[in-house]
Amino acid sequence: MKDRSSIYADLSLLIVAIIWGSGFIVTKNSLNHITPYYLLAFRFMISFLLMSLVFFKRLKKAKLKDWKAGFLIGIFLFAGFATQTVGLKYTTVGKQAFITASNVVMVPFIYWAISKKKPDIYDVIAVFLCFTGIGILSFESNLRLGYGEFLTFICAIFFAFHIATIGYFSKEHDPIVLSVIQILVAGILSTIFALLLEPKIGKLSNETLFSILYLAVFSTLIAFLVQNVAQKYTSSTHAAIILSLEAVFGGIMSLIFLKEPFTIRFLIGCISILISILTTETKWSFLRKRLKGNGDSSNIGGV
Repeated sequence: MKDRSSIYADLSLLIVAIIWGSGFIVTKNSLNHITPYYLLAFRFMISFLLMSLVFFKRLKKAKLKDWKAGFLIGIFLFAGFATQTVGLKYTTVGKQAFITASNVVMVPFIYWAISKKKPDIYDVIAVFLCFTGIGILSFESNLRLGYGEFLTFICAIFFAFHIATIGYFSKEHDPIVLSVIQILVAGILSTIFALLLEPKIGKLSNETLFSILYLAVFSTLIAFLVQNVAQKYTSSTHAAIILSLEAVFGGIMSLIFLKEPFTIRFLIGCISILISILTTETKWSFLRKRLKGNGDSSNIGGV
């Protein structure tokens, strides 16, 4: 039963990675019909309403310290999504998917500043591979950093701070309560920026409404719930590897659905970032276990 639960959990996380990868495509198409901040405002406020209904009892028990922590995390969440969504107007889905995923490489160093826990050699190697990949993906022929790629890199930094602060505060706070509060904060900030910076929106098309609901329900609510449940039944290494495929699915879908160009430069850059993510998240422990297992079996055979 335990093995079966682990398989189901891994498959569930794979579905989450696919949903998150598809979110890049949905967002890119949505930006043809709605401005970035209004898109985020609708997405987060709908998600908050749904999540507050699901977790009402837990949210009702939230204390002032929970709201303070959730507020700070929500600021980083908003900043990450804001720069990502605006940046997607000026770059391709494939590039953004992999540059955004590089945030996991930055997390150990940001967490080092917060908790004084020093990164290991795998994190250092991952940073080198990651920034090499970003450089290959982002710099144009005249060595100028594209605007969309620059905003996406900034978004990756904000997401790294978001993940690091969650890791810091979740030790003393209910992570689900923090998640609901941060989504509310991101929704409020998105609404304020939309009202201040963007023109008043007219009637939304059915296609736009579908995109908003998809991002709110599937990419936020369902993906969040599935991830939290599934990670109880599988190892963190499995989870890290599977969820890092979000960037891969985003890149593949951009080639299929948006007909974005596929080049050797794009491939090399993506592979470099993907290897860096696997390095920092897994420390390649699954390979070491396999080699150790092979060594043990050969010794037994010799006996």
